[in-house]
Amino acid sequence: MNDKKCLPEITDRRTTAHSRFFAVEEIDLTFSNGEKRVYERMKGTGRGAVMIVPMLNSSTMLLVREYCAGSHSYELGFPKGLIDRGEIGEQAANRELQEEIGYGANSLAHIHNVAMAPAFFNAQMEIFLATDLYPSKLEGDEPEPLEIVPWPIENYLELLAQPDFNEARSVAALMLVRDKLQRNEEGSNE
Repeated sequence: MNDKKCLPEITDRRTTAHSRFFAVEEIDLTFSNGEKRVYERMKGTGRGAVMIVPMLNSSTMLLVREYCAGSHSYELGFPKGLIDRGEIGEQAANRELQEEIGYGANSLAHIHNVAMAPAFFNAQMEIFLATDLYPSKLEGDEPEPLEIVPWPIENYLELLAQPDFNEARSVAALMLVRDKLQRNEEGSNE
């Protein structure tokens, strides 16, 4: 099953809608079998985003509860944000921590990259594990203070049962970090 498919040829593209945050692009495609289709996609900035699982200590994660316009609700999740121009993922992760939870991290470990709706959106998010936290506050762009919620990682099943903890990227980050910490612990016990 290693047959690599030939990518369709983009024969034309045009922006059909634009806002402060997004642009919708229509692309004309010709597939290798001659079929032609028009697809729509969200045009990304290409810089990406970060999500951070901050560990206050070896057993306690810090989450934030913040307003989400898409669902018009308050949601519980991990600190996250866009990578600013000129930043790399680690710098953006440390900045977002300071803006959202009032801590910086002496240690940031890259865990995994995830994609959000790749059929429609070219958006990559880097997930980091932040440890060895220290108090440090930067001014963020949030319209109101975020609620910081400490959560014992061993109670991750209770977190998954919370009705306001449902963003797929936060769930993925939780499970990836939990697995990494469990592997680290098993490795240190050998």
